[in-house]
Amino acid sequence: MKKLIQRSVTALAVATLAAGALATTATAAPAAPNDGDPTLTDVYIWATDVQLREQPTTDSNVLAVRSQYWLDAVCQKQGQPVDDPGVGKNSWWTAVQEFSGSDIAWVNNLYLQGGEKIEGVPDC
Repeated sequence: MKKLIQRSVTALAVATLAAGALATTATAAPAAPNDGDPTLTDVYIWATDVQLREQPTTDSNVLAVRSQYWLDAVCQKQGQPVDDPGVGKNSWWTAVQEFSGSDIAWVNNLYLQGGEKIEGVPDC
């Protein structure tokens, strides 16, 4: 009986660790595509329905809406602060391209993986 309990506890521990690993994997960004500009830093929009704008302000035109999507970052600069109660506040915006040579759009860094100011993306 003692061995049966030990095996059950061991099996339960292994199952718990495996489930935790799967949960962690599910929230990670997918691999960046290889079709972007290799000289630019890839950035990932982790949120859904994020508006890409003409200028680094929420008053400018929306050029596209993307969800969980990779883009090439051209540069970043401070613009209008964005305050999203569920996410935080940030005044840094990144100029992005969908692919080399495409139009430039701006996305607030709140919705990009990498923090307030994204390492590897130069200032504009």
